[in-house]
Amino acid sequence: MKTKEEKFSGVKLPGIPMLIFNLLFLVAVLWAYFWFPVNGVFQGSLLAVFLVTNTVLLTLNSIFWAGFMKIDPNEARVMVFFGKYEGTIKENGYFWVNPFYAKKPLILRARNMDAEPIKVNDKGGNPIMIGQIVVWRVKDTYKASFDIDNESKSSISALSGSLGNIGKIIAQDKMKSYEYFVKVQSDAALRYVAGMYTYDNMEGMDEKLTLRSGGEELNDILEQQLNERLALAGIEILEARINYLAYAPEIAAVMLRRQQADAIIAAREKIVEGAVSMVKHALAKLSDENVIELDDQQKAAMVSNLLVVLCSEENAQPIINSGTLYK
Repeated sequence: MKTKEEKFSGVKLPGIPMLIFNLLFLVAVLWAYFWFPVNGVFQGSLLAVFLVTNTVLLTLNSIFWAGFMKIDPNEARVMVFFGKYEGTIKENGYFWVNPFYAKKPLILRARNMDAEPIKVNDKGGNPIMIGQIVVWRVKDTYKASFDIDNESKSSISALSGSLGNIGKIIAQDKMKSYEYFVKVQSDAALRYVAGMYTYDNMEGMDEKLTLRSGGEELNDILEQQLNERLALAGIEILEARINYLAYAPEIAAVMLRRQQADAIIAAREKIVEGAVSMVKHALAKLSDENVIELDDQQKAAMVSNLLVVLCSEENAQPIINSGTLYK
């Protein structure tokens, strides 16, 4: 969707020279108010015209004061002239513009949201707890100002604040509105991504990508989903990553036992594989070096004893055989 041009098309003058000019203008108007009538320069109808003209000039001077604005680093002002969007000023400094412009403040700094873990169902229907960290900022000032509702809180807070702090109050409340919008859409994106993949590979499953093993690839998918949802508000996602992942409490104990069983089976397979390799190596060494000649029955007995010793969870108790191998 094409957005409007953000470049400000109106007149923007340096603030300090305009401040000096406005102060001199005010002093000149006030001086004229007292000097001309006192010295009798104007009389009768001319005096009345002079007073009306000077009053108009004083009123204009008062209006001019509303055109000053200060823009700090990573802040912007959205300029609206009687309901018409005229662009955005992102340049830092002190400026003077048409006093009739509505100057809506926006904060462009990066924001960090550490979302609380939420309960969702993965692709297999298992309830899990998953959390995320999102770093975001306002990128498109037009969309951020006019495409989402962010005025209700700011208007109430501005009325309750002092006149000098209205701009900051509005900017802070808008950021709260953006934070709420980001939070809702982030939850939606996280639920969507979590529902696309399983927590881990179960028995009989061979998923190429799971929530547990996804890593950076899964974070990239989450970031893409967030950008698609938050583009409506002119918000850019700088980073998104999953920072918490666990089974929900109601199935955590069952899944822990399953993981323990998988670990035990894997360990047993490794032990058996090593034991068989060691027995094979022992028989080969005895045969190659002619230490002792064993028939098949003796080899079977030796293999059985070695496997018991090597695969047992407890230390083997040695037994001294005082007779032959058959007794």
